[in-house]
Amino acid sequence: MLIYTHQNCIEHEVPQGHPERPDRLIHLLQHLKDTGVTDDFPLIPAPKISSAQVDIAHDLHYFSSLEAKSPHEGLEALDPDTWMSTLSLAAAEHAAGAVWQGVNDVISERDSRVFCAVRPPGHHAEISSPMGFCLLNSVAIAAINALEIPSIHKVAILDFDVHHGNGTVDLCKDNPNILVCSSFQHPFYPGRFHDLERPNIVNTPLPSGTVGNAFRQAIARDWWPAIHHHQPDLILLSAGFDGHQADPLAQLQLVEDDYYWITQEIVALAKQYSKGRVVSALEGGYDLQALGTSVVAHLEALKG
Repeated sequence: MLIYTHQNCIEHEVPQGHPERPDRLIHLLQHLKDTGVTDDFPLIPAPKISSAQVDIAHDLHYFSSLEAKSPHEGLEALDPDTWMSTLSLAAAEHAAGAVWQGVNDVISERDSRVFCAVRPPGHHAEISSPMGFCLLNSVAIAAINALEIPSIHKVAILDFDVHHGNGTVDLCKDNPNILVCSSFQHPFYPGRFHDLERPNIVNTPLPSGTVGNAFRQAIARDWWPAIHHHQPDLILLSAGFDGHQADPLAQLQLVEDDYYWITQEIVALAKQYSKGRVVSALEGGYDLQALGTSVVAHLEALKG
């Protein structure tokens, strides 16, 4: 297993009190060190995604519009939730670059599993709109570009963040070679694309208060048949840990064992269909302690 991160991802600044704060990544990386994870899997600096690769996935002028909005000092609000500081766009480029490098690593057989410890998250960024803390849709960018690789014909994106992956659905909804499965608390933010009906889109809404057993039953009912039918050559994960019962932004009641379970099941499917290839990118998770312990559980199953 390979783990990517980048210092710029810490240096992406947001207003005081914002939940998607640098402390998330600072705490997570320290927890990975304290638990010995980085002794076995040293952190690797993530490269930047190219603007050309962004243009393939997002609107052709989207990246240049973000460049134009990037402040020379201080903070710039893109919407009430989404902010840019001087290094925010660089952070997003490294976050997307980590996922794309991970795709290249698993396809070249450098390793079969990759985790990207990055921020800002990406799965709310739509074709032409940043939103929900997200600037570049790292996972969707990687999926769309991966289909340009001769050996990759089908990709699955599996999103277990507590918020619906509206941006990923927006970018991938008309590409039948990309399966998007998203579980999410409902009704809840962002309230977009969650009822879209497409053969390649699987939405799994979960009521507030959903516990682990109900979560597992819903995933097994909706996701596993879709993956068996799609038979992806590559699996990408939008790994959000804000469904944890301790998370301050939502009301699902998941625990570390639930994240271990879903990851273990995904790895088994990857071994069946995609030569074990799984690239996971951090999305949400806003209680620092729960984020750290949940990611460690995820990595324990991922490396298997």
